[in-house]
Amino acid sequence: MRAVSLVPSLTEAVAVSLPGVLVGATDWCTHPAGLDVARAGGTKNPATDRITALAPDLVIANEEENREPDLAALRDAGIEVLVTEVRDVPGAFRELARVLQACGSRSRPRWLDEAEEAWSALKPPDRRRTAVVPVWRRPWMVLGRDTFAGDVLSRLGVDHLYAAHEDRYPRIALDELRAAAPDLVVLPDEPYRFTASDGPEAFPGLPCALVSGRHLTWYGPSLAEAPQVLGEALRAAHR
Repeated sequence: MRAVSLVPSLTEAVAVSLPGVLVGATDWCTHPAGLDVARAGGTKNPATDRITALAPDLVIANEEENREPDLAALRDAGIEVLVTEVRDVPGAFRELARVLQACGSRSRPRWLDEAEEAWSALKPPDRRRTAVVPVWRRPWMVLGRDTFAGDVLSRLGVDHLYAAHEDRYPRIALDELRAAAPDLVVLPDEPYRFTASDGPEAFPGLPCALVSGRHLTWYGPSLAEAPQVLGEALRAAHR
């Protein structure tokens, strides 16, 4: 099996579970460290000619991260494309199993069982908190409806205030975000890299939780430790 992954989290999942299967990945596929495969551009602008030249049996994509015209070009070149759709934690587990099976796995990797156990073992939070969750600035964009990251936070006791918005990643003016008066602001380090000096200053008086974007938005091996890592970061914001 020769596979190319256009999704960073799925790249990590396949690479650690089925060493040698991946022959290509995007420039943004940073895990596992030291991954030695051909690079094929970005998630939104993959080099389809480079991918075709790798002669993969399968290209792994995601309906949110990758553009349909690029996937259609790969199909037109005779390449099978598997497109995942992940909107919540249970869906992530189902899609991960599907991807690994399509890549030739004959058994479930241990990390996938550990990840499911970690999430099923979560206890109901003592209290729920509200949050705004920016994912970009200039312009400000936040989590909206029907997102994987929103479901992750909900399971950790955090309800983001734009979960019912008609857009999945709405643009909201900063004044409106402040006026929403959330209990806290959750600032991941991707896709925009919020840091202690870039982000919290925009929300004076509000607790800000700086969290790992990989644990908040990736569906792969990081899911096994995400409840603990994210839980600690969220609790730290209220100390």
